[in-house]
Amino acid sequence: MNLPYLTSIVIFLPLLGALLVLPMRRVATIRWTALVTTTVTFLLSLLLYAQYDPTGSPAQPQLVDRITGWFPGLDIQYYVGIDGLGLLLILLTTLLGPIVVLSSWNYIDRHQKGYYALLLVLQTGMTGVFAAYDLILFYIFFELTLIPMYFIIGIWGGEARIYAAVKFVLYTLVGSLLMLVGILYLGFAAGDAVNEGVFTTDYFKLLAYHVPLAAQGWLFFVFALAFAIKVPLFPLHTWLPDAHVQAPTGGSVILAGVLLKMGTYGLVRFCLPFFPNAATDYALWLAVLAVVGIVYGALVSRVQADAKKLVAYSSVSHLGFVVLGIFAFTVEAMQGAIIQMINHGLSTGALFLLVGMLYERRHTRLMEEFGGIARVMPVFAFFLVFTALASAGLPGLNGFVGEFMILVGSFKSELVGNPLLIALATSGVILAAVYLLWLLYRTLFGPIQKEVNRTLPDLNAREVLLLVPLVVLMLWIGVAPKPFLDRTEPTARFLLETIEQKRLAAWEAAQGSTTAEQYLNGPEDGETVQTANLKVHH
Repeated sequence: MNLPYLTSIVIFLPLLGALLVLPMRRVATIRWTALVTTTVTFLLSLLLYAQYDPTGSPAQPQLVDRITGWFPGLDIQYYVGIDGLGLLLILLTTLLGPIVVLSSWNYIDRHQKGYYALLLVLQTGMTGVFAAYDLILFYIFFELTLIPMYFIIGIWGGEARIYAAVKFVLYTLVGSLLMLVGILYLGFAAGDAVNEGVFTTDYFKLLAYHVPLAAQGWLFFVFALAFAIKVPLFPLHTWLPDAHVQAPTGGSVILAGVLLKMGTYGLVRFCLPFFPNAATDYALWLAVLAVVGIVYGALVSRVQADAKKLVAYSSVSHLGFVVLGIFAFTVEAMQGAIIQMINHGLSTGALFLLVGMLYERRHTRLMEEFGGIARVMPVFAFFLVFTALASAGLPGLNGFVGEFMILVGSFKSELVGNPLLIALATSGVILAAVYLLWLLYRTLFGPIQKEVNRTLPDLNAREVLLLVPLVVLMLWIGVAPKPFLDRTEPTARFLLETIEQKRLAAWEAAQGSTTAEQYLNGPEDGETVQTANLKVHH
């Protein structure tokens, strides 16, 4: 089934749903409209997966929609498409849409029209981020996600919701405004070099432009800062626990499942191929920050009394693995980083859902208020144990696949493959088991301490329905990840090859050397291509 403008329909159908919701008055109609809109969007996104050809050239996106001439005299376009990197993230976004709507069915009991309309607008922004191939268009979608999330936290959040919402916006806005300065500079410089003097934000024209070494450092900084805040990378993480704890359950699921991935996606899509020399120069430093985040997030998770705050700090730890994999500059680590973005969205999103279900029953998230509830809520206990083990990286479940590929690829890396550093990163897997098993023990096992816990209702059909797809995917990726990896590998290889070529070109332009010519003829005997490239770089 070939639908014209399929990519654009998947992006903007939720926005249309938001417009339909606005004049409605009946709460039931509003909920069902949001659910139908997000479900149809997910089904259409499955067509993107079905029509995507993993054997096609990774140098060009597929299922492209393009409109030129937005701004007279400027090369700014509506340009969206799909590649192996964006495809899985779009599927994750559209999958979580109906799940978040269902999770909010009874949880949101006021201003339902505004809540569901904002959720739908937010989904359009997030999907657009992963499909945009024009930097101005990307920036518009990137900023569009701020406003709905600000109101979702600020109106439907907890007691300190205003503080958390303002902190979230200030952190993200500072980084993205600096990135806008970098986009404008890059557009003018690339326009002069490769676009006949016309300002351009076309992704592939910017990719063809070799940024001078003198400019790469500060441009890499402003782009990487915006994305590192979004990840969030230690020590820029302090907004995240506040936002997670204060947000309603649906907001936390979207925040952990998709919004944080916009940061890691930006690092892969823009920072590495646009500024390859600066990216490799700072790779070790960023890897160190990632490993600090892995260990720090795990240790802080272990001492939390609030189950939701424990899951929030675990995101700092898990996404540290993703950043480590990105800056290892190996195919295995890059593949692992991409699949781990999906894994984190599935397992951590499910953990937030489960903690929210407990909160709906007891109106507390303190683990000391529970204990022994596995006897009275066996279905809930199954889902919580399964999800926690997936998040901890149990072999056979999705978390193991991503973390294993990241650690193996990072150990092989010439840039960040310090054995001590990788050993510290590996300790994060052990620490994850510690804090997640602590969560299970405090909530599910042992004697029942509170009489109110003896009568807690188990999960209902609606709650089981929204958890089942996440659990199935956790098992599927853990047992048979090949269908997903087949779609990401060509893009990962293309990005890494582009980075290597652009590093060499920038180095030649700045230095000039017979070493570069020797490199073009291939590595010496017993020498890997990566090692030869490092000789050229240094």
